[in-house]
Amino acid sequence: MGGATISAPSKKMEENNQKEPENKTPSKMARLAWPKAKYGVIIAIIIIVVVNLIYYKDVIKSFF
Repeated sequence: MGGATISAPSKKMEENNQKEPENKTPSKMARLAWPKAKYGVIIAIIIIVVVNLIYYKDVIKSFF
């Protein structure tokens, strides 16, 4: 009677995978110079340390 073959669903999945566009950077964003992520992490840590030093300078001075 009308049984589905195994190759039909896999063929359909292959077609769907080919139709999906790849994740690409939008054209307006491609012209920007993006810094490396490790530099952002280093800058974030420096900012956190500096802000904490300013905020807690009296507590730090009391240790010395």
